[in-house]
Amino acid sequence: MKIAIPTGDWASVAGHAGKARRWFIYDLDGVVAGDALPAPARVELGKEEILHHFTDDRPHPLDGVALVVAGSAGDGFLRHMKKRGTDVLLTGESDPATALAKILAGEALPDQRFDVTTTLCKVRDLFSRH
Repeated sequence: MKIAIPTGDWASVAGHAGKARRWFIYDLDGVVAGDALPAPARVELGKEEILHHFTDDRPHPLDGVALVVAGSAGDGFLRHMKKRGTDVLLTGESDPATALAKILAGEALPDQRFDVTTTLCKVRDLFSRH
């Protein structure tokens, strides 16, 4: 299974996943709780590939990802990813490795932190094409 995590600084889980340009992609096929996590692939999206604007008219670098773990995301992003066959998990955990370790161990992640931009996106997403 592939898990994608947006990051702004290549160190922590970013919020506002729909506008994220930098992503960690973890390929966890064969990894079980207690195993060392594989190093993630680093993907930097071009402006036309940012999921907030991407129209699904061509292949995308995040194709094949089963789960996105992010700090925040609007309803439009959630619907868009569902159409792409990807689940989204929102969390307050800021460390990507800790988030993945908890997922693999079947542990709950901390609740999402408050993000005012998510509230604004919810209003905007009422009119989203996704």
